[in-house]
Amino acid sequence: MVAEASDGREALALAATHRPHVLLMDIAMPGLNGLEAAARLARELPEVRVIILSMHASEEYVLQALRAGAAGYLLKGAGPAELELAVRAAARGETYLSPSMSRHVVDDYLRRTGAAASSPDPLTPRQREILQLIAEGHTTKGVASKLGLSVKTVETHRMQLMERLDIHDVAGLVRYAIRIGLVTPEA
Repeated sequence: MVAEASDGREALALAATHRPHVLLMDIAMPGLNGLEAAARLARELPEVRVIILSMHASEEYVLQALRAGAAGYLLKGAGPAELELAVRAAARGETYLSPSMSRHVVDDYLRRTGAAASSPDPLTPRQREILQLIAEGHTTKGVASKLGLSVKTVETHRMQLMERLDIHDVAGLVRYAIRIGLVTPEA
């Protein structure tokens, strides 16, 4: 192990510093979740292969991870042998999915190819980032401070989010963020 991060932003900074071949990233991290961090790494450091670790055995999460540029998706209950397989596959440039997830993803792919193509993501990466912070309970001022933006800019982004999603209150934004897997509900 080269380094360990407590949130998505720290993971990006450490990846830029250490340039690992393979990075294991939890899907649920505060501030910037693993999917968003993986997408940024795919754009900014494409040589770093990201394996998403998750407790979610849902094909939607797997598809989001793969769309974000992840090289693999591994369930947290996986044993050391499976972890080794995933890391070796990612290092070789291959994609690795937990075996239990592979069947779900293939079935879902076959179902989708028979249906109309799904609509593209209606949100920009910045809007998704702001939505996540709002859903995590950060105030407008807190979001502005965390992202180095003005309060007015964050308010504008929130207004655009609400218009684009046709959601008219913060509670609705939180429900939407949970539904698309941007944040997980606290038990």
